[in-house]
Amino acid sequence: MIALQLLFLMTLFANGYTNGFYDYCVVGAGPAGLQLGYFLEKAGRDYVIFDRADIAGAFFSKYPRHRTLISINKRYTGKKNKEFNLRHDWNSLLSNDSSLLMRHYSEDFFPNADTFVRYLQDYYKRFNLKIKFNTEIGNIHKSSLPDNPEAVVFMMNDQTGNSYTCRALIMANGISIPFKPTFMGSELVENYVSIPVDAKYYEGKRVLILGHGNSAFEVADNITSVTNVIHMIARNRIRLAWETHYVGDLRAVNNGLLDTYQLKSMNGISDGLNVEELTVVKDGDQLRVAIVDQHGEDAAADNFALREPYDIIVSCLGFRYDFQIFNSSIGIPKGIGKRNKFPVINHNYESTTVPGLFFAGTNTHSLDFRKSAGGFIHGFRYTVRVLHRLLEYKYHSVSWPSYKLPASQLVNAILRRVNEASDLYQMFSVLGDVIVLDRNKETGKYFEGFPVNLLPEFFDVTGEAVGPMIIILLQYGANYAGVGNDPFYTNRATGSYTEAHLSNFLHPVLYYYESPPTEAEMKKKCAKCHLPRPTLMHHIVEDFLTDWTVPGSHILPLRYFVEEILDTSTTQLFADQCFMLALTQQGLPLTCQQDYLQGRSLVGSREHQQYIIDQGLTQL
Repeated sequence: MIALQLLFLMTLFANGYTNGFYDYCVVGAGPAGLQLGYFLEKAGRDYVIFDRADIAGAFFSKYPRHRTLISINKRYTGKKNKEFNLRHDWNSLLSNDSSLLMRHYSEDFFPNADTFVRYLQDYYKRFNLKIKFNTEIGNIHKSSLPDNPEAVVFMMNDQTGNSYTCRALIMANGISIPFKPTFMGSELVENYVSIPVDAKYYEGKRVLILGHGNSAFEVADNITSVTNVIHMIARNRIRLAWETHYVGDLRAVNNGLLDTYQLKSMNGISDGLNVEELTVVKDGDQLRVAIVDQHGEDAAADNFALREPYDIIVSCLGFRYDFQIFNSSIGIPKGIGKRNKFPVINHNYESTTVPGLFFAGTNTHSLDFRKSAGGFIHGFRYTVRVLHRLLEYKYHSVSWPSYKLPASQLVNAILRRVNEASDLYQMFSVLGDVIVLDRNKETGKYFEGFPVNLLPEFFDVTGEAVGPMIIILLQYGANYAGVGNDPFYTNRATGSYTEAHLSNFLHPVLYYYESPPTEAEMKKKCAKCHLPRPTLMHHIVEDFLTDWTVPGSHILPLRYFVEEILDTSTTQLFADQCFMLALTQQGLPLTCQQDYLQGRSLVGSREHQQYIIDQGLTQL
């Protein structure tokens, strides 16, 4: 692979591609672009980040319009473990600098967006990221080298005509184009991106809001105290985040208007109306809404919910990806249905139609839309890290980070990760840990935070040998989340390890395969299954404290599962116990072989030994 890279570079120079050439071009200096820049800088790669604004994270200098983020900043968790604390810090980017955490910038649980913008400036300056500000990229197209047609580069121009060329292109430009519905009278409707935020503008007014998402409720929440009436309409019913466990659905921080609706205080919410089928007409100084049939006749009933005129109508229907940034020669397909605001990509974050073109950040959310957190900072900071690791192997032959451990330590390694790992916690059901066992199952190689949908391509994207493997995921119960589900019903949780498979809340699930699942098996898995049917499967029972360290309910069942895979005991013994067994038995337990004989056993006190005996942890 290195020889091919040298040939590629020699061909570039031979054809004059030396001015403005980079190995990696990253478009967008928002959180995803900065996160990728951090990893590229740390790896010493040749890269540049382009952004049309004069600051990093310019999107957040305007949005959300009312300046309060809905990403949590939990400063106190009772623990000092940085990895664990990132489970409850949804704003910070990954780095080796502990001062660059949002907890040092804001005391607010939901920080102000201006504070986050300041954080992003400090982040890129701290790591000297290579950013070209005030550079608006467009006309992105591919070009084959004359002497080597298989060598493809990406070319692009900025607003002043400068040209840039790169081997790999990563689009980290988010989804920033506001969706503006088109219907009769839509020009009379104001849009979320440009409405006044001063509440006085809405005093005593009747306001109609198009949309049921967080931006719609953000607007409603900030004007409820001054308006005459607020009505909200959308095609589908409200999706509450506490019902769906999807952070992109309506969050409690924004849904104050629900009280005024359900407690009969004039405000109202209606669904089942396609906003693109509405007609808005001027009625003096007000706006009137109608539903017109194909003949142009009013099709609304006489008690139509929106029959009274409004002073202001606001469209809050979200954002879409900017497909216009590409030259027409590059066809980037849109997703289907609800995913049509995202580009279609493979699970390695590469375009399905343009090899070498990758995406990072919010615009990759088609892969886990309404399933996990890949569209949000606390999720995509980890998927960006995954992308970087994939690029490192693809272009530089750097294998996925891993470490080798004896089979006797598998349980300890698994417990450490499920109790502290933030990537598994935030990107539940999408990123998992992979342990590849050797042929004799005496050792394992541990790979953290791997995208489980790439398991059929494990060797191709990591360069590591495959074999029997254990996959560790965090996941919710299959039937717990959903629109209209009651997440507070009595007996919603189980506390018995014998019913761990019935767990509803987020909990660890382990899958064991004799060989990696194939692409065909991945396609055939059931709709609610995260992975195909394994050889063995184990649920660790849900825990109210999300602390899976209880000997009887958590550790022992896990140990028995691992022992079934290894076909031997993994009981942890003290040094004196191994010594006595060595004197009295011909064969030693696995832990004595891999720990005691290697000088790693502990000498336990009488109190330690009695506690372990009482907990049943010494059963061979």
